[in-house]
Order: sequence, then C-alpha cells, then structure tokens
Amino acid sequence: MSGKRTLPAVWDAHRLRIATDAAGVALWSWNVDTDEIVLDERAHGLWGVDVEAVTFEDLSARIHPEDMDRVRAAFAATREVLGAYEIDFRIMHGAEVRWVSARGRGDDQGIVDRMMFGVFLDVTERKMAEEAREMIANEMAHRVKNLFAIASALTGISARSTATTAEMRRDLTQRLAALSRAHDLVRPILSQPKEAAVLGDLLAVLLGAYDEEGAIGARIRIRVPELLVGEASATTLALVVHELATNSIKYGSLSKESGRVEVTCDTRDNEVVVTWIETGGPPIAASNKPSGFGSQLVTRSVSSQLGGTITFDWPAEGVVVTLRVGKARLGA
Repeated sequence: MSGKRTLPAVWDAHRLRIATDAAGVALWSWNVDTDEIVLDERAHGLWGVDVEAVTFEDLSARIHPEDMDRVRAAFAATREVLGAYEIDFRIMHGAEVRWVSARGRGDDQGIVDRMMFGVFLDVTERKMAEEAREMIANEMAHRVKNLFAIASALTGISARSTATTAEMRRDLTQRLAALSRAHDLVRPILSQPKEAAVLGDLLAVLLGAYDEEGAIGARIRIRVPELLVGEASATTLALVVHELATNSIKYGSLSKESGRVEVTCDTRDNEVVVTWIETGGPPIAASNKPSGFGSQLVTRSVSSQLGGTITFDWPAEGVVVTLRVGKARLGA
C-alpha cells in the first residue's frame, strides 16, 4: 500500500475554486515556450485586462514604472530559482495604485505540458498598513530629534530675556510647559474628548513658547478672524503650525533675535487662506531650505487630511507659507 496521500473527493475543481475565491487568490498560468499568460476571472479584474490570454509585455504596461526593472529581472529569473518565490510590486489600475504579490515555484518545479502555474494576491491593504507604520515610526523619530533642537533654542531665548538664573529657570519652565501643551494638540490623548477651537486661541497656544516674552505679541503676531477649527481638523492644523515653528527656530527667523513671524488669515468665498510670513531671519540658500521628512509630513497631511494645499515661497526677506483649505473642511 502506497504511503502517498491523494486529494479527497470533496476537493474537486469547483470546490477548490470556491476556496480560492474566499481567500482572494487569483490564478495564472505561463507557457514558457510561447510566453502566453492565461489569467482567471479574478486575475483579470485585479489587472484590469479584458483579453483571455496575455504576455508579460502586455501586463508590464500596467506595472508601476518604479518597479518595472525589478519585476522584469525577477520574472526572468523564476525558471532558475529553486523552490517557492514571491514578488511584491505595484500596478496601475487606471489612476489607482494596487500592490500585487506574485507567487509560484521556480526551477520548473510543477511544470505541466510546458506550463507553469502560480497565484496573484492583492496585498494593497497590507502594504498601506506597513507604510502607515513606517510613517508613524519616522514621525516619532522626527519629533524626538526636533524636541532636542527646540529645547536648546528655547534655552537661548530665555537667556536673552531674563536677568538672573532664577528668572531664566522660571521662564524656561513656562516655555517648556507651553511646548508640552502645544504637543498635546499635535498628538492629542485619544481618551480625551476633542472640541472645536477658535483659530486665534489655537495659534496662541501653539506659538506662545517661541515668543520672546513667553507670550504672543513681541516677535510673533497673529491676525486672524473669529473662526472655528473643527475637532477633525485641529490636530492636522496644529501639526502644520508646530512644524513651521520648529523649522523657523532651527533655520528661519525665530533662530535670530531680530526675526519676526506673522500669521494672517483671510476667508475668500468658501476658502480659508492662512499665511505664515517670516522676516528678519538669516538668508537661506536653496540647498538649505527644509525639504526633509517634516516638509513631506506637512504636505501629505494638508492634502490627505484637510483636502487643501500648502505652498512655500522664498523671497529675499524670508519664507512665506500659504495654506489653503475649504471653510467647511476646516470647521469639520
């Protein structure tokens, strides 16, 4: 009696198809002689192709350009790879980007009548979750690094605006406490209820620690109308302002005693335009303009969470940042 196990009768082709559909598995076969790839219905939908049989060149037209060379090399090497392989890459489905995992067996293992077989999995949600986790990790590292730079800069401000060590200790403690309150707005405690905030009050809390007297009015001016910022938008706006203030105290006008910051706001029809203007700071060469993770974080947050835009201009006298967002979206 042979020890080889056979597939139970319950697993016929129809029931196997039910199982693969339930698992979201798309099937493909590849003729190694003709280069013809045959896709099942789920694979057709995943790739957005209509014809029954395609070639690698047909599918490659939908592979994200940044992944093309890597996928070509991996696809060509599959016949020489011993055992199972897995390749993750992006494809374009119209304007939508999807992540696909192609899996199979290399070195002609399992080849039948010159046909190799494998599966495609839509792993878009997993990749988005991985990107979100990486984004959070990078954001945390960015914030920790900035906090050290801010603490050092605030110490310098306190030293200039106080006469004794006792005054300096009290002033610095107040500034750090204000910075802590601002940080709570940027990353609020989830267990605490959120509330709408008046724009001017929100800006005053965020920027108070950076002014020469520990309160708005000496080096930082805020001229905004009575405008409510909704609980869904307050955190994102706080993050943007906090990042701008951090860049200013590290590189811009707030890094110099003569520097000034003015924040204004205009409402135009259904749009709110917030303008951040720096003057009196050091000249910033094109190569030294902030363009790292913080700038990417701000741009992405404004676009994805506020549905708005943010632009940076660099006139000779300083930086001008313009944030545009819908009035209804800001108040949401």
